[in-house]
Amino acid sequence: MARPREFSIETATQNAMNVFWAHGYEGASLPELLKGMGIARGSFYKAFDGKKPLFMSVLDLYDQEAIWPAVTLLSGPEDVDGWKRIMLLFNQVVAVVASGDHRGCLVCTAAAGPAANDVDIAKAVGLALDKMRKGFETALGASRQHNELNAQQRRAFADMLTAQYVGLRILARSRAPLATLERSVSAIQGLTDLID
Repeated sequence: MARPREFSIETATQNAMNVFWAHGYEGASLPELLKGMGIARGSFYKAFDGKKPLFMSVLDLYDQEAIWPAVTLLSGPEDVDGWKRIMLLFNQVVAVVASGDHRGCLVCTAAAGPAANDVDIAKAVGLALDKMRKGFETALGASRQHNELNAQQRRAFADMLTAQYVGLRILARSRAPLATLERSVSAIQGLTDLID
């Protein structure tokens, strides 16, 4: 008879997310993962089948805990102007760094790392970033300054904002000076239209 699992898959995945977030996919060694998760090697392979399947589970968890809340912020509430929602998201990034958290965004870090070489990770990263882009599109549609943009213009502006978001989060991870992030967000704040 098989012995019952002596740890929570959910807790182990959460702990693994913290290890990957701190060290990146390539930098998170198996010993670091085992230590961070508080499990033995045999249990690790029985539960997760390896590092990549674990990372895919971690990306799914991060999607639930970080991407969807960001998309929800961008998508509403309806009584808050869409551009204000966008700026609130960017200012939250700066506030997180100001509080001492330089981890950046796990998806953005994956986009700059393993997504370049792994089809499955690239697909998961692409889906997460597409959710962000759609969130920006929704917010732009609810912005008094930008709601007259046509669908193609709004898509282009949302692409640019997504790129700015990824760049800002990578700058945060690289421990760029807080003032650099603040200037970047101020420049975004100054945008009133993408199209002449």
